[in-house]
This record gives sequence, C-alpha cells and structure tokens, in this order.
Amino acid sequence: MTTIETYDAVIIGGGHNGLVAAAYLGKAGKRVLLLERLDAVGGAAVSAQAFEGVEAWLSRYSYLVSLLPQRIIDDLGLDITLVRRRYSSYTPDPADPTRGLLVDNDDPAATAASFLRIGAADTEFDLFERFSEHCRVLTQALWPTMTAPLLTRSEAKRLVTDAGGAAVWDAMIERPIGEVIARNRQNDVVRGVVLTDALIGTFARATDADLQQNICFLYHLIGGGTGDWDVPVGGMGAVTAELGLAARKAGATLVTGAEVTAVDPAGVVRYRQGGSEIEVRAQWILSNVAPAVLDRLLATGTEVSYGREQLAAGEPSVGVFEARPFGVGSAAAANPNTSREGAQVKVNLLLSRLPKLRDAAVTGEAAFGGTFHINESWSQLDDAYLSAAEGGIPNPLPCEIYCHSLTDPTILSPELRESGAHTLTIFGLQTPARLVTAENNDEMRDKLQAAVLASLNSVLAEPIEDLFMTDAAGRPCIETRTTLDIERAVGMPLGNIFHGGLDWPFAEDDAALNTPAARWGVATAHPRVLLCGSGARRGGAVSGIGGHNAAMALLESE
Repeated sequence: MTTIETYDAVIIGGGHNGLVAAAYLGKAGKRVLLLERLDAVGGAAVSAQAFEGVEAWLSRYSYLVSLLPQRIIDDLGLDITLVRRRYSSYTPDPADPTRGLLVDNDDPAATAASFLRIGAADTEFDLFERFSEHCRVLTQALWPTMTAPLLTRSEAKRLVTDAGGAAVWDAMIERPIGEVIARNRQNDVVRGVVLTDALIGTFARATDADLQQNICFLYHLIGGGTGDWDVPVGGMGAVTAELGLAARKAGATLVTGAEVTAVDPAGVVRYRQGGSEIEVRAQWILSNVAPAVLDRLLATGTEVSYGREQLAAGEPSVGVFEARPFGVGSAAAANPNTSREGAQVKVNLLLSRLPKLRDAAVTGEAAFGGTFHINESWSQLDDAYLSAAEGGIPNPLPCEIYCHSLTDPTILSPELRESGAHTLTIFGLQTPARLVTAENNDEMRDKLQAAVLASLNSVLAEPIEDLFMTDAAGRPCIETRTTLDIERAVGMPLGNIFHGGLDWPFAEDDAALNTPAARWGVATAHPRVLLCGSGARRGGAVSGIGGHNAAMALLESE
C-alpha cells in the first residue's frame, strides 16, 4: 500500500452528483480526485448500446430530467438540450382498453373531452386542473430552496402559507396524499393517474402513515417548480458527458476502474485499480455512493447485510441494513430512510415500429409521446401493493412506458430512424426487492419480464413480441433489470433508485443545524465526510443537487 497523493477533496463515485461536486470544487480552486468503480463515469445516468450490433443508445437506468436546476446548468456552462413533451400521459381504461385518458398539455379542450370519454364526471377535469394549480403553489415556493441551506419545517410551511398554500401544505405534507386524491376524484382511472407519481420506485400505499408516498409525490412535482419531465437530447449519457467535461475543465482528476475498498473518516481513502492497492489522503471526503455502501466502506472488514434475508422473511424494509463497525459511527445517521428497498423492474425494448392500440381514437405518436400508464388505476395500484406484500408478482402488473425515440430520434442510427424503429422503456411498479434473492434472481427476472409484457399486451391490438427487433446474434432486443440486477450493476442497495428512501426537502424544527454540512443537508456522523449523492437530503433523481449542496457546504466550512 502506497500513499501517492494528497487532495483537498476525494469524491467516491462518479455518478452525475459526484461530477457536479467535482466541477464546483475545481472551479473554486480545490484539488479534487474523483474515483469511479466502473470503466466510465456517469453511474446510473448513462446511455448504452444495450443490444449487440444495434445502433440504439438507451438511457439504461435513468431516463428523464426534471430536478436538474437551471442554476447548475448555467454555473457549470453545460451544453445540454432538454426537450419538453407535448403529451403528459395516456392511460387506457383497464375496464375497456378501447378507450383511454389522454392528457394533452397543448389542448385543454381535448383533454377535457378525454375525461368524459372514460366516463369521468363533468367536474373531474376541472378538479384535475385545480389540483395541479394547487400543487404548483407548493412546488414553486419550495423549488428555489433546493439549492440553498435547509429551511426548517416551520420556515418552509410559512413560505408556502405566505404564497396562499396553507391548505395545500396540510394536504401534501401533513396528511397521506391518498386522502386528498380520493376526496376530490371519483373516477378510478383519474385517481390512479395522479397517484402514480407517489409510487414510482417506492413501495407504498396511498394512505400510508409514514408519508413516504407523499415525499415521492413532492419530488416528482417539484422540478423547476412545475414538475415538467424532459427528455435529454442524445440520451442521459449526453448529460453526464457534459458534467464530466465540466469537471475536467475545472481541473478535477477523474479516475475510472477504481474500486474504493475503505474509508477512514480522518481523511484516508483506499482503492484498488488494476492490480494495485492505492491510498490517498484528503481534507474532505465526499460520498456519491449510497449511505449504506458508505457505511460498509467506513466499517472495512465487517459484514454489512443488504437485508434481503429479512425482506424475504416479510420483515419491514426500514432498518434492514445491518453494519457492525468497530467503533465507527453510521454515515447514514442523518436519514433513517436510507435502508428502504427499491420497488421496480426495468425493461428496455427496441421495436420495428410503434404498436397498434386497442383504442382507435388515439394515435401511437400521442399515446407514446408522454408517459403511457398501464393498469395503473387507483384500485389496481393498491391491489398490486397487497399482492407484492404477500410475496407475489402483481397481476396485472402496473407499468409506465417512455418512448424516448419519439422525442429524441438522435438516439437511433439514421437507418433505424428511417425504418420506423422505436425504443420503449418500461417501468414496472410495486415489485419490491423482497421478491428477489440471489438464488431466484434469474427465475424472477423471467417472471417479471413476462408480467410486464402481459400487462402491456392487455392494452394493445397486437402482441408486442411480434415487433421485437433482433440483435447481431438473432436475439430479441429486450433487456430486463430486477432490483438485484440494479444493485449489482450500479451499487444501489436493494435496487433503490433513490439510494434509499427520500426525505423532506426541509429539516425538522428540532434538527441541529449548527454546521455547514447539517445546514446543507449533507452531513454524516463524521465532520469531514459529506454525502454528495442521492442519499443526501434533497438528493434523488438526476438533479445534481446533492453534488451542488455538498460542494457549497465544503466551501462554507473553510
């Protein structure tokens, strides 16, 4: 073991948040080393040629951008293009898939007519629009605070109340989100359209008392203050490529193929690259890996359970991570939600063309132009939760589809574009990590894939399998990732896409905010170790906020 360098900051993990932190710190004149285990930076926010010999670049894990602040884009001089989708969503009526609800951002009259077409009451569309307006009161007030020191709960409430949102605060922050959805909507499909944003990647019910569904809902609506989700031109890899370029231009050193093996909170990081064991020292250590992974690195030589045995036994998902450090405090102490399980299955497809719908009144370009909801009515989402909680795969499986190639054809080669080919990314909900173990992962992957395809076929006029393109070896162009696959590929424990459960973007009134790290929501139990990834408070999704806030805390501390 040799110590080769000393840095102002060492960043563990080269995902987008780590790159943001590296760029900000480099611009501030700090000597920065970023270590990435994989062969390229980007983490889960990358594009990949998923199918052998096929020139289609898929955003393999992360897929849309909502939470990336314009401030970060401007500060770092990022040359990225984000495209707004005209259609918000399309949802076939599970009771009659020959009709569906199409929410058209550019045509309120057509959207209102679509509400009536699925049998919703005359007032449902107006209530839907009013609910969205009320949500924006909350999100527009809170969005600017995401890249500033934390407000307390009382300060955040006052900010929203002063904007006229006292009732909205109570409905979205204090009470289960399911209550206000159920109270103001009668149609099962309309209720489900609203509820899905509270459940993506989160294993929860609409009325859960711990309000994880509320927090998930807020993060899906808060981006830019409007909640718009945009497609990055060139795929998600274009975003992280720009971030990597910004970090290098700022003087940061980015090292790939570097697996961190131990972290000493006194300022020592050990990593393995090739056949070499290397030790570096730093005044600050920034962690862009999940807090549970950081705990393992801080507790080198101990066993850390990812909790799959407890989940398989039906025990609660909170608190299942178990580390046994030798006198080392928990890095995740600031957020008790970091041990929550993921709850999704991800399927990527390449099709010869868009499939035909059973609903002849809606074009494929409109239906797939936004978020395509399948079997996501209110009752179906709840039935799916109950089925999964008992250890079964939901039938039907609630799913969402994103067709990036409609909005951004550049992810396909010219030949594929001319042929009419399209990508589909399918996100299956209510499939918690407890369903998957190392022993049954291959079997469960096949079963979950079959459940996803069956759910999709239930609303199509033709079998989706007939449209699969094939790769260079003649294999169907379909890729399925379970929570365990995601855990293994990009280091997200229990496949949780948020690095653990999300937390409110404000501090409780009794929180100790007596250090820059605490005020910026990036503190661990160790003064010189900061969270800079999705596990930080206000982390999650492709935002860069965790990286920005960790950099600000470090600079404020000096």
